[in-house]
Amino acid sequence: MAYKISDACISCGACAAGCPCEAISEGAEQYVIDPDKCCDCGACAAGCPVEAISED
Repeated sequence: MAYKISDACISCGACAAGCPCEAISEGAEQYVIDPDKCCDCGACAAGCPVEAISED
């Protein structure tokens, strides 16, 4: 998995809405990426308003 959501996540859901692989869901503290579903497309990082998602 090339992308990781950092603690800067504000749980807005923009990443999940933009994910074509449906690999992102709301976690206990912040949104999380399921590495088994992630297709490494980068749509999540591009859609994050606080730049909380980066390549690992």
